Formats: sequence, C-alpha cells, structure tokens
Amino acid sequence: MDIQLNGSTRLYFVVGHPIVQVKSPEGVTMELLKKDLNAIVIPADVAPEHFPNFVQQNLYLNNSDGLIVTVPHKILALNCCQKLTSRAQFIGAVNTIRRCKEGWEGDMLDGKGMVQAIRNKLIELKDKRAILAGAGGAGKAIAYELLLAEVAELAIFDVDQTRQQQLVEQLQQLGKGKVVAHNNDPTGFDVVVNATPMGMNGDPSAAFQLEKITAQMSVADVVTSPENTPFIQHASTLGCNAVKGTDMFIEVRDLMIAYLLEKEQEQQDVA
Repeated sequence: MDIQLNGSTRLYFVVGHPIVQVKSPEGVTMELLKKDLNAIVIPADVAPEHFPNFVQQNLYLNNSDGLIVTVPHKILALNCCQKLTSRAQFIGAVNTIRRCKEGWEGDMLDGKGMVQAIRNKLIELKDKRAILAGAGGAGKAIAYELLLAEVAELAIFDVDQTRQQQLVEQLQQLGKGKVVAHNNDPTGFDVVVNATPMGMNGDPSAAFQLEKITAQMSVADVVTSPENTPFIQHASTLGCNAVKGTDMFIEVRDLMIAYLLEKEQEQQDVA
C-alpha cells in the first residue's frame, strides 16, 4: 500500500510534546490506507502554551479532518472543543478530536481501549480489586472504564495528592464501586495498572513498588516505548498476565479511527 500525497489527501495530526515516542502516525496511517482512504497522520510537536491556538488554526485547514491528542495535552484539549461526548465531559480530558457542525468534537478513548486490551488477555475485572497509578488524562479515562467494567474496588495513586483526591471524589459520584486513595503498594490487588509516563524512553523507574508484585496479579501499562518497561519486565518475569502499552495502543487506535471516520462518512453521505 502506497501513501498518496496530492491535493485530495486528508490530514490528521497527532499532537503532543514531546512526540518522539508515539506510534500513532504510522499505525493509524496504515489502517486508513487499508480502508482505501487517501489520508495520512502527521506528528506535531506543540508546546502546551501554543496548543489551543494550534487546534483553533486547524479548523481553518479545510483538508484537516481531526487530531489525535497525546501527553501532555489531553486535559487542555477539553476546552479546545466546541462539543464533547458525555464520556469526555465526565473524565475531563480528550484524546481524539473530529470535525462537527459546531467546530471540533472531542472524545476520550484511552480507557475503553485499555479495558478492551485487558479483556483480550482474558483478565477478569468484574468484582476484582484494581489499583491504578496516575490521575492525569489517561488515568482518569482508565479509572472511569474500570468502574464501568464493575471492579469491586478501585484504588488511585498519584504523587500529586490533591489531584489524586479530586479524582477519587469525582469517581465516587458514579456510584459504581468502592473508590479510595492509596499509595503505590499493590499488595492485595488483583489488577495493577500504570497510567503514568514512568518507564518511558529508558526511564528505569516504575510507579509501583515492584517488590510487592506477585505472580497472581495481572498488570497493565500505558507506556508504548519501550514495549517492555521495567514494570512489565518485572511482572513478566514473575509470570504475571501482562498487558503492554502496545496492546492498549492497538485497541485505542481502532477506536480512534472509527470515531474519526464516523463523522467523515456522515459528511460524505450528506454530500
């Protein structure tokens, strides 16, 4: 499959800062080509202070159909959209933006993708105890979907205790399961999820106390580069059922494509 570059090419941007770690440009572009679409995904390294202006300017680029948002812009992106899905509105973060009648519409698909990746590994969530590190955009999304998946208890850890407590109180409003603030000790939990950047790009650290991980636990990580973070490496050595960031990426990628193209198809139908 050859990439076309001509006046009919539709553009999508992956926006982050830094951007070197993302796999979306190639992965999403290849999936679009498989659908016989003349479209490409372009990485855009945009600093936070310029992000709102970048999103706004893309509205004026008539052949730009959407944006994929990554670290650290997911929470900031919320206020850059004229319309939000109910999921994005509750979570308070956005990772995918598409054109709509009002301008830009945003959704947050990280959590749904992670839960699907967990289920693909035949990891049971219903009535289980889960602990999640990270109360940022991805963490909020994953926490939300874990509760919808009916975990019995969800413990939240974040080094920013104010942000940690705010997320706990927000999630408690769902009335779905017990939600508590916790430290980074995973003892006693069935599912251990990292939604922080720790372990990314050669970082030797991990969000959890690795010596407390046991073989009976299932683990999951959002980090895609490297594929085997210190967290995943340690858990895999113990024999844990492990979900890598790349496993999550595949699921999120497919959800993002479906979301981006849904509106595009509606526009073609109207035409």
